Amino acid sequence: MTVDTPIEFFDRYQQKMITEDVYGESFLRWIYGTPSGRLALAVVASRPAFSKWYGWRMSRPASARMVTPFVEEFGLDPAEFADEVSSYGSFNEFFFRKLKPEARPVDSDRSSVVFPADGRHLCLPNVTKADSFFVKGQRFDLEKLLGCKTLAARFENGSLLLSRLCPTDYHRYHFPVSGDAAVTRELNERNRLYSVSPIALRQRLDYLWENKRTLTLVESPGIGEVAVLEIGATCVGSIHQTYDPGTVAKGDEKGYFSFGGSSVITLFPEGSITFSDDLVEWSSKQTEVYARVGDICARVN
Repeated sequence: MTVDTPIEFFDRYQQKMITEDVYGESFLRWIYGTPSGRLALAVVASRPAFSKWYGWRMSRPASARMVTPFVEEFGLDPAEFADEVSSYGSFNEFFFRKLKPEARPVDSDRSSVVFPADGRHLCLPNVTKADSFFVKGQRFDLEKLLGCKTLAARFENGSLLLSRLCPTDYHRYHFPVSGDAAVTRELNERNRLYSVSPIALRQRLDYLWENKRTLTLVESPGIGEVAVLEIGATCVGSIHQTYDPGTVAKGDEKGYFSFGGSSVITLFPEGSITFSDDLVEWSSKQTEVYARVGDICARVN
């Protein structure tokens, strides 16, 4: 696959392949696929100041006029929104909007693990042995991702779920399991910010651990220690945690991203869970599965 290859994913609900309608596609393909674009990426676009400026711009009252055209162009369903489309004071307020509880029911089976966010998902049943993610030969570096050699060793041969959120998605993320959640730690707070779109990750998977990240450990009954990481990206204003450390329930809101694409990575201990069949099947073909927060992604062994 190259930077120009269309982004396709399998929609769990429609049971068919979909070609993604990428917000800002021409800019992404230019900046990650051309010499002049890569120069602009290095000099300007990857710098935290650029993303902060863009986030500020999307928080200005004038940006509110972008909301209705965006909803119409990308076919979003206002009936899911907790508030009226006309009520948002800026595009950023709309971007991290809340939904009605019934719009995202959480699977109630005690043995299930749920997706932490709306988005396109890939899984690795064994993150240590996998050598193919978007492009053959790219592997996850757990030590760099987690920022700790000791912690990385605890997840050796564990399972990984990568949940990629597009600008068109619901941008609040939730706990995939119940348990005792520790205080969130920030990693690489001052690092540069890169896109987490396949357009960028086809070039370098390293962008995931070079970006700003936040890490929360959850001790979950029947599973053990689960690591939940939020990954910043170009034009993500910031990562906000809204939960209180302590006891959390599966599906509880954990936080939200300000404007921009972003990702959530969830790591499970070796042998603790088994991913859903469709997720395993399509991930083996380097194809993401679209699914919504609260739906089953795995079951506890």
